[in-house]
Amino acid sequence: MECTTCCVVGGGPAGMMLGLLLARAGVEVTVLEKHGDFLRDFRGDTVHPSTLRLLDELGLGERFARLPARKLREMRMRIDGTTVVAGDLRRIPGRHKYIAMVPQWDFLDLLAGAAAQEPSFTLRMRTEVTGLRTDEDGRVTGVHCTDPDGTPGELAADLTVACDGRHSPVREAAGLRPDFFDVPIDVWQVRVPAPRDDTKSGRVFMSIRDGQVAATMDRGDYYQTSYLIKKGTDGELRAHGIGWFRERLGGLLGWDRAAMEAIRSWDDVKLLEVTMGRLPRWYRDGLLCIGDAAHIMSPVGGVGVNLAVQDAVAAARLLAGPLRRGEVGVRDLERVQKRRRLPMAVTQKQQLGEHEMLLKPALDGTLRGDRLPVPLRMLRRVPALRTVTGYLGGVGVRPEHAPEFARR
Repeated sequence: MECTTCCVVGGGPAGMMLGLLLARAGVEVTVLEKHGDFLRDFRGDTVHPSTLRLLDELGLGERFARLPARKLREMRMRIDGTTVVAGDLRRIPGRHKYIAMVPQWDFLDLLAGAAAQEPSFTLRMRTEVTGLRTDEDGRVTGVHCTDPDGTPGELAADLTVACDGRHSPVREAAGLRPDFFDVPIDVWQVRVPAPRDDTKSGRVFMSIRDGQVAATMDRGDYYQTSYLIKKGTDGELRAHGIGWFRERLGGLLGWDRAAMEAIRSWDDVKLLEVTMGRLPRWYRDGLLCIGDAAHIMSPVGGVGVNLAVQDAVAAARLLAGPLRRGEVGVRDLERVQKRRRLPMAVTQKQQLGEHEMLLKPALDGTLRGDRLPVPLRMLRRVPALRTVTGYLGGVGVRPEHAPEFARR
C-alpha cells in the first residue's frame, strides 16, 4: 500500500495551490485528480488581484503574465439602458488593479509545473477517489481510489484534504453535511463567438432587461456567457426551442445573427444548477475540506476560485509545521476553519444580498433602470464607493500572503 503525508483530493485551484505550497515546505504531498487533463469548459476563469499578488510572492508572476489573458478593470451592468459601474479596480491598493481572465487550465498547468519542480510533490491524474480509509477510532487515514486503468488501490495519509468541489464525494463519504441557502437562480452557460461588429469588447459585464439577465466574460475571440434563469425552470424553457434562446440572448446583448447561429442546439447550452451553502464544521479527525467542498458559492461575482485559493494558502501556513512533525490534529484543522470563516461568511452574505436586491427582481421583470435600488443609485452618484466594491470583489476580506517557506 502506498503512503504519503498529505493526500489532496482534486486538482482544481485549491488543490493545486495547496499541493505546491506544502511541497515547498518539504511536506510529502500527493494530489489526486480524476480527469486526464485540466481542460474543462465553464470553470471559473477569473484570477483576482489578491491571487495575482500571491503569484508574485511565489515567483510565478512573470510566467503567469505570459499566459493569454484579458484584463477586467471595471465590473459594469446595463439595466434597461442605464449603466452602473458595480466595481472599479483601477484605484485599489497594490500592483494589480484588475481581474485577469485566464483559461483555468492554463492557470492549473502553471501551478502543476511549478509544483513538479519540488521533490516531495506527486500529481496523479486519472485517479478517482472511491472512499475513505478509517481506523478503529473513526480517524480518516487516507483514501480508496482507482488508478488510470481502473485497478482499485489505497493511499494512506496523515491528512486528507478535500478540494473536490461543490459536489465533493469526499465530503459526502466523511458524513459532513452542508447547510444550504435558498437561491433564486440557475445558469445556462454557453460560448458565443465575438460578434464581428462588436465595439464594446470587455466593457459590458452584465446586461439586464425585460426579465432577462446575462453576464459576459470577454475571452478575445469568444464570450464566455452566463444566461440566468429562475430556479428549476430549465426543462420548461428548453421546450421553446433553441431559436427562441438565440433570439433572446442576441437581443439582450445586441449580438448579430451570425454569432447566435454558432449556438447550434441545446447541447451547446450547459446547465449549472446553482446551490449555495456551507459546512458547520469543515473537518473531522484526519480530514479537512476547503474551497467549494467547505463552502459552496454562488457564481455571482466569480469569487469562488479566489476564495478557494486563499483557503489553500491559509491551510498550508497553518498545517505545514504539524505535518512535518507528524502530529497534525483536530485543533490544527479547527484553526484553518477559524481563519477562513469570516471571509467565507462575508462573501456569502454579499452574494445573498445580490440575489435578493438584484437578480430576483431582475428575473421577475421588476428591476428598472429608472428605479434602481438605493445601493446601485449610490454607486452611480459616489464614485469612491465603486473602489470599495472593487476592493471587496477583487481582493476580499482577509487576503492571504504566501508563507515565507514558499516564496521564491
